[in-house]
Amino acid sequence: MLLPDAFRDQPVLTGERVRLEPLGPAVLEAYWAYVREPEGRRLTGTHAEFTREQTEGWLRSRADQHDRADWAVTSTADGGFLGEAVLLDLDPDNETCGYRIGLAGPHLFGRGLGTEITRLVLDHALGTVGVHRVDLQVYAHNPRAQRVYEKCGFRVEGRRRDALLWDGVRHDVLDMGILRTDPRP
Repeated sequence: MLLPDAFRDQPVLTGERVRLEPLGPAVLEAYWAYVREPEGRRLTGTHAEFTREQTEGWLRSRADQHDRADWAVTSTADGGFLGEAVLLDLDPDNETCGYRIGLAGPHLFGRGLGTEITRLVLDHALGTVGVHRVDLQVYAHNPRAQRVYEKCGFRVEGRRRDALLWDGVRHDVLDMGILRTDPRP
């Protein structure tokens, strides 16, 4: 069994092109632009609107959340903000959690960043922390993200039909998961 504060000691995770640092107010300007970026909102099905004050408060509160890990993803080359990665919904009794990732805009899509970020987070969650299962949801209209998750070892476990209504069109959501015992390419 995991402890309820399994993500208390959130490390910096560094890959070849990305660095994941605990999310906080230092990235306010870039994060504020990120949460308002239209294509990212569409791909993640984010209907909610956030004020700048809400966003700033959210960023300030991240360090106090030990049942989840929120990272700002930055470039190792220039330190620029690339997006966020999150382990959330920790269930310590069942040793499970969820995963969410978002890139800061279409200019970052298709460059392999999501794959690198996801592999770093899975290594941490399944290896270091000892989570047994990580799951996520991805909308069927985001096949690029689904391919990233599959490359990292996630498997489609189910489909919820017409789960998202976006601009008058209904989209399915795919439930995906990976176990600590599953092979990871």
